[in-house]
Amino acid sequence: MNKWICAKVCAWCMLLMTALPSVAQNNVIDEVVWVVGDEAILKSDVESERLNAQYEGRKFDGDPYCVIPEQLAVQKLFLHQAELDSIEVSEQEVLSRLEQQTNWLIDQIGSKEKMEEYYNKTSTQIREMLRENIRNGMTVQKMQQQIIGDIKIVPADVRRYFKNLPQDSIPFVPTQVEVQIVTLEPKIPQEEIERVKKALRDYTDQVNKGEIAFSTLARLYSEDEGTRRRGGELGFMGRGELVPEFANVAFNLQDPNKISKIVESEFGFHIIQLIEKRGDRINTRHILLKPKVEEKDLEASLLRLDSIAKDIRNAKFSFDEAASFISQDKDTRNNHGLMANPNSGTARFEMQELAQVSQEVAKTVEGLNVGEVSEPFTMINNKGKEICAIVKLKARIEGHKATITEDYQRLKSIVQSKLGEEKLQKWIVDKQKSTYVRINENWVTCDFKYPGWVRK
Repeated sequence: MNKWICAKVCAWCMLLMTALPSVAQNNVIDEVVWVVGDEAILKSDVESERLNAQYEGRKFDGDPYCVIPEQLAVQKLFLHQAELDSIEVSEQEVLSRLEQQTNWLIDQIGSKEKMEEYYNKTSTQIREMLRENIRNGMTVQKMQQQIIGDIKIVPADVRRYFKNLPQDSIPFVPTQVEVQIVTLEPKIPQEEIERVKKALRDYTDQVNKGEIAFSTLARLYSEDEGTRRRGGELGFMGRGELVPEFANVAFNLQDPNKISKIVESEFGFHIIQLIEKRGDRINTRHILLKPKVEEKDLEASLLRLDSIAKDIRNAKFSFDEAASFISQDKDTRNNHGLMANPNSGTARFEMQELAQVSQEVAKTVEGLNVGEVSEPFTMINNKGKEICAIVKLKARIEGHKATITEDYQRLKSIVQSKLGEEKLQKWIVDKQKSTYVRINENWVTCDFKYPGWVRK
C-alpha cells in the first residue's frame, strides 16, 4: 500500500481523534471555507487542527491554513467514493480501535476523570466524538487499499527501478544483525507463589466487604503498568485478544459485583472483575501480581547458562541444539533460537529495532563478534518477567548502500510503495475533476499540492 498517502490520511484521522476540546475554538468566528461534493469544511475544523498541531509541536509543509483544508478535502474524496462503492467498516472493527484510542488518551492524560475534565465532556460523549472519526479513518484506509489493489512486482521491475536511480538516491541500509537466544526462567519457590495468592485473596475480601473499590486496589497494587492508572480497566476486548487462561475465566463472569477466582497466566496471577459485556466483547478490570525471583534462584539459572555457553564454545553441542532442547523461550525455540523482527517479519534487526524488543539483548549483541556466544545476563521478557539469557550473534550485515542481491525485499517494498503512491495521486487528480468543489475566495491563493481544486 502507498505508505506516503496512507500515512498522511491515517495521520489526519488520528489528529482529528485527539483534537483539542471545543473550548479552544471559542474565539473562532465560524464559516464555510471549502465545499467538497456536498460536504462542508468549516474554519473551526481547520483552526482546531492547527491548534492541536501547535500543542503537539508538529510542523506543516507549508501554510497550515492551506495544508489542513486540502488534507480534509482529500479525505472527503475518499469517503465519498467509499460511499459509492458501499465500502463499510464493521462496528466490531470500530469498537476495537475505539477502545485502543480511548485507553491511549486516558494513559496520556492520566485518568478517565482528567480526560473528562480536559475535554469538558463525559467519557460517553468523548467516545461518541471519537467513534465517527475512527470510522472515517478506517474507511479511508479500506478505500485506499481498494484503489491500489494488489500491485504485482517482478524482479525485472525492481532491477529497472534500481538501475534508473541516481547514485545519491540509492537508499542506505543501516547495520543489521541476526541474533539467536536461549533463555531460562528462574524457579519460583512455592512459598512466593502462596504469598502472591494470599495477597490477591485479601484484595478480594476487601472488595467483597465493601472496604475499598477494586479499581482503587488496582491503582495501588497491580503490576500491569499498562492498566494500573486506569484502575485495572482493560477496555472492550474479544476472546482472541486475551490470553486463553484469562479469557476463559473473564468470559464466564456474569455479575459485576463478583470477583473471579485467582487466574494464573504467562504474565503472573490475576483476579478479574466484570464491568460490561457487549456481544462477543467484554470489558474487565484486573489486578496482576508477579511472583518475585529470589537472588539465589537467579544465580542458579545464570550458572546453568554459563555452563551451557561453555559447552557450546567447546563444541559439545551447538547453539541451535541448545535453543531447541533447553531454551524456555517458546517464541524462538522452534526456530533454533533465531529472534524474529516484529516490524519486518524477518530475522534481521537494525540495532534500534533490536533495542525496542530488548535493550539488554541489544547492549549485549553490540559487543559480540559474529559467531560469538555471550556471557549469561538477566533481562525482562515481553511478559514482564525477569529471566536469564545467552545470545549468539549469528550474522552482522554492515551498513551499506542497498544492492539487488543483499536487499531485494527492501527495494521491492520501495517500488511497491512508489507505484501505490503514484496510483493514489492519479486517482485524486481524476476524482477532483468529477467532484464539485467551492473554495472561499480568501483561500484560493494557496499553493496546493493538487492544483485542480481551483477551476479557472
